Amino acid sequence: MPVNISTNNSIKPRFFNRELSWLAFNERVLDQAFSEKYPLLERIRFLSFVSSNLDQFYEIRVAGLMQKVDAGIIRPSLDGSNAKELLNEVRNKAHAMSEREYLCWREILKPSLAKENITFKDIEDLNENESSWLRTYFRREVFPILTPLAVDPTHPFPLILNKSLNLFVSLRNLRKKKSKPLKAVVQVPRILPRIVKVEAKGGKGDVFVFLSDVVRYFVSDLFTGHEVLGAWAFRITRNSHLYVDEEEVKNLLLSIEDELHNRRRGAAVRLEIDKSIDKDVLDYLLKSLSLTENDVLKIDGPINLYRLMKLPNLVVRDDLKFPPFEAFVPKRLSLKENLFSEISANDHLLHHPYDSFAPMVDFLRQAAVDPEVFAIKLTIYRTSGDSPIVKALMDAAQNGKQVTAMVELKARFDEEANVQWSRKMEEVGVHVVYGLTGLKTHCKCCLIVRREGKKLRRYAHLGTGNYNPSTAKTYTDYSLFTAKAAFTSDIANLFNTLTGYTRRPVFKKLLVAPFNLHESMVDKINHEIDSAKSGLKARIIIKVNSLIDPEIIKALYAASMAGVQVDLIVRGICGLVPGVKDLSDNIRVRSLLGRFLEHSRIYYFKNSPQGESTYLGSADWMPRNFFRRVEVVFPVEEKSMEAEILQTMEDLLSDNTLASELRRNGSYVPAPKRRKVPFSAQEHLVSLTESRAEKDRLEIRSGRSSRESENQSKTD
Repeated sequence: MPVNISTNNSIKPRFFNRELSWLAFNERVLDQAFSEKYPLLERIRFLSFVSSNLDQFYEIRVAGLMQKVDAGIIRPSLDGSNAKELLNEVRNKAHAMSEREYLCWREILKPSLAKENITFKDIEDLNENESSWLRTYFRREVFPILTPLAVDPTHPFPLILNKSLNLFVSLRNLRKKKSKPLKAVVQVPRILPRIVKVEAKGGKGDVFVFLSDVVRYFVSDLFTGHEVLGAWAFRITRNSHLYVDEEEVKNLLLSIEDELHNRRRGAAVRLEIDKSIDKDVLDYLLKSLSLTENDVLKIDGPINLYRLMKLPNLVVRDDLKFPPFEAFVPKRLSLKENLFSEISANDHLLHHPYDSFAPMVDFLRQAAVDPEVFAIKLTIYRTSGDSPIVKALMDAAQNGKQVTAMVELKARFDEEANVQWSRKMEEVGVHVVYGLTGLKTHCKCCLIVRREGKKLRRYAHLGTGNYNPSTAKTYTDYSLFTAKAAFTSDIANLFNTLTGYTRRPVFKKLLVAPFNLHESMVDKINHEIDSAKSGLKARIIIKVNSLIDPEIIKALYAASMAGVQVDLIVRGICGLVPGVKDLSDNIRVRSLLGRFLEHSRIYYFKNSPQGESTYLGSADWMPRNFFRRVEVVFPVEEKSMEAEILQTMEDLLSDNTLASELRRNGSYVPAPKRRKVPFSAQEHLVSLTESRAEKDRLEIRSGRSSRESENQSKTD
């Protein structure tokens, strides 16, 4: 519903631009790669994330801006910028970020690795043993896979796949030395490791070379009778939007597969190429790709630094990584055969990755083999490549259970994996459905129906993160196990809505987008406004990944002007401008980047009734989450759970080590040190987890000793 910000018409809401806010976020990720507070190999991971993030930014956001400019769309965005001006600014900032990214690699991380005897060498700098080993490796592992593609009047410029790494080769026929140079393209094989560890005898430390450099060095082997005049690595990023009209397609699965094929061939939006590229070659590539020099990134280093993500796993150096950390499994959820009775007796809240994701996997595995379980329903947005979640669903179907998997085929950049999972599950009898037309299913819900005596009992899991055991080790998220009828009936209602035909559903406990979530959130903000005007102490604490919904931002501005203290923990994009006089004086925005990716979404409203003041869920505060996705937000009713969540929020707001705060000019600065000593919320939570685990171990030992003493007494 519309929000009246102020009776003073001179005060207008202000907004940060979405694209520029995202670039500011990725700049903060890059800052972590520069930071010496992280172990060296962990800084490599941060650098890799920067590269991957930029890829997706070009594939979606820059591609969208280019389409707007081409279509002549002049309508300004929320912040007042037009597409053409914004595209130029975005390109300039992204180019500057890329240059800083490669500066970090060349001048800081690569030399630092060398000091630790982890060396990245140019092929020309290898010693005799290393060169010999590499020649053998190339002939055995690489050469048989390579396919040179001639480019001439009978062989037009080939269709280069999205984000594939290639070499553009300039050649001359040795028999026709006065003829014009010939052109060819060689794709660097995707199937081979992009970082090659040189296994030569007698070497000291770890020596690596990039696969693209290997192919380039030996590329003349592919063109006998020709002289190689030059070879330059290049990479094309393409528009990766999916264009599927769900109203018009009969089989969504087949349509997604077709569109994935088209995505690899979408319009080019960026060309990354070696800095030393010959101008004539560059002009030829730009013409072939319908790009301009504004779309070119000349790279001084290895193209696509995401390749470095594999490095920490290739080096046995625990001293250069984060200390090992073992997630905690609560004792009551560690007995796999007892999960249903435990959940029946009490709700259980887990905070990943500090708490293990294993109970969720065990929950499904137990359901798959339990003869009293009749049905399992679960949503899948993203999952791991060897998913035990999907395996449990398939086992359950093969054991005769009624299994329904609500798979989101349009989960961006995971579409292909979800298509494959869908086919595998369908083959064993899982009923796979794809949700409501026009809406992505982003909620994280599981429902299990079990016979207990003469009745059927429902058990549920609700979460803020995906059913992905892999990311659950590095993403912070919450999981709630419950058997409360008010929750499970709402979830059953939700699944019926997703799989069948229904009028606008009614939910008792859950807030569900696109039905009632946006309206409910605005109402709760307005309730805090009314509380502040009544003289009560009012506070809102929100933790999300992104905040750009204009109506929500206006409501938060109104709250600030009414005297509500608003604390926002926004990891990525933020369209709200804090600290503006008479508009957002009472709003503080901070972002926290660290060892774990802050992914949980938490919403707290101080003056809401008990059981309705703290919510967890899957939804960020963006128009797409409120109106174009199915999202589930659920209340935390237990006081002890709520207290634990709020303490974690206060810890995040007190972090003066990993956090940064957003200023009204759009810049981020290190969080002020309100404590005299450095405090990291994530490190604090790791420490608490280790203390809980040690306490459990002591109790187990104590219990075992008591039993042994008792047995000894009986013997005596």
